[in-house]
Amino acid sequence: MRYHVLTLFPEMILQGLHTSIIGRAVQRGVISIEAVNIRDHADNAYGKVDDYPYGGGAGMVMQAEPVFRAYEAVAARLPKKPRVLHMTPQGRVFTQQMAAEFAQEEDLIFLCGHYEGIDERVLEEIVTDHVSIGDYVLTGGELPAMVMIDAISRLIPGALNNQESAQYDSFQDGLLEYPQYSRPQEWRGRQVPDILLSGHHANVEKWRHEQSLLRTQQRRPDLLK
Repeated sequence: MRYHVLTLFPEMILQGLHTSIIGRAVQRGVISIEAVNIRDHADNAYGKVDDYPYGGGAGMVMQAEPVFRAYEAVAARLPKKPRVLHMTPQGRVFTQQMAAEFAQEEDLIFLCGHYEGIDERVLEEIVTDHVSIGDYVLTGGELPAMVMIDAISRLIPGALNNQESAQYDSFQDGLLEYPQYSRPQEWRGRQVPDILLSGHHANVEKWRHEQSLLRTQQRRPDLLK
């Protein structure tokens, strides 16, 4: 998987994603992450990429041409027309199922907006998917892009040391994940459930499924619908 992030803050992307599991996946060559600075494609010496909105209103709007040039600089190097994900609270809310869908791609371009948004004309020209990570507004698209890259990368073969970890994640089967325990067997008077110490794998799996159902009912009953 090759990720290409169109952004005004490339250092934010690179610093945030070159650590922990994702950073190790980059080092092993399982994924690659490129941050393209939209300002490098401005048509002025100051790297200015925004202007006042037509019709008036507060704030500034990112101009179409620098965004399009940044996109073209990436797309021209790819073997086929890429999927372009626009980070916006107006998009479809990102889910585990969408992560699995995006994980099938060879290349993904993430478009990160700022200010009051991006000129609609370039969005109509290049964007294939408008995606949100929740019904709230952030200062820019970089954090949503990093969240999505993290979630998608977990599903890329070889990204995790133990690929079963992704298989049993919350939402992977429509349920929340069961409770997890580790050593010591007793902590501050709280015991690990006896079933997990039994060594009976079939009973353990049954218990875990029951706990997933119970936890989903308690915390996210909407998922059971």
